[in-house]
Amino acid sequence: MSDNITRLLGIMSRLRDPQSGCPWDLKQSYATIVPYTLEEAYEVADAIARESFDELKDELGDLLFQVVFYAQIAKEEGRFEFDDCVAAICDKLERRHPHVFGSVSVADALNADTVLQNWEALKSNERKDSGLYSVLDNIPQAMPALSRAYKLQKRCANVGFDWPNVEGCWDKVKEEILEVEQTQASSAELSEELGDLMFALVNVVRKHKLDPEAVLRAANSKFEKRFRAVEQALAAEGKTPQQSSLDEMGALWHKVKKHAQ
Repeated sequence: MSDNITRLLGIMSRLRDPQSGCPWDLKQSYATIVPYTLEEAYEVADAIARESFDELKDELGDLLFQVVFYAQIAKEEGRFEFDDCVAAICDKLERRHPHVFGSVSVADALNADTVLQNWEALKSNERKDSGLYSVLDNIPQAMPALSRAYKLQKRCANVGFDWPNVEGCWDKVKEEILEVEQTQASSAELSEELGDLMFALVNVVRKHKLDPEAVLRAANSKFEKRFRAVEQALAAEGKTPQQSSLDEMGALWHKVKKHAQ
């Protein structure tokens, strides 16, 4: 174990010391740390998206601290320690890469797609060994809904429950659009129908081998960039969006959009 890892574990232990530790750290539990873990994970993703690699080093350190925090609580409860977490991931990686660490030859792996198929098959066997028999077992309920929809569809596709081509997915999207349009806005069914439409769109994205979170993140970024440009154009005229009409903002939006192309 590196000196810095040992140092980090020592810092965490002191922060949780019942006599001389930090009151805030002592108050925390697994559940109360979760929001910070998610925040740190998003900050890692944001640093990568912005290619800010100096920040990435710090953000990865913050994320590592979350792992150390959970491990410290577990150690206090006699469940496991940080080293057990490291051993668990080492065992898993070696087990799921038999073409690197096991008896399967590299030639048998063929390509990245074959490796991924083997990975999913090994995960499936592991779930069965743990008493989880549904292909949908062990998909976290707490995942963002868009990512979980993608994961559910991908698991089902791995066992053959999938549209044969993207055209079938598009037909389903069109069907769901009609159902949304035929549902009254005040109806309790509208939320369900809109959910079905979004789920169907995720299927289209998946069929194109794209990640729905990444696709929507890019769309968010594009919208944000264009609206900020509209704000800047209005500011140059001494106005704010609140002081402008929809027609004015719409005209600037189209101008910005055309310039971006």
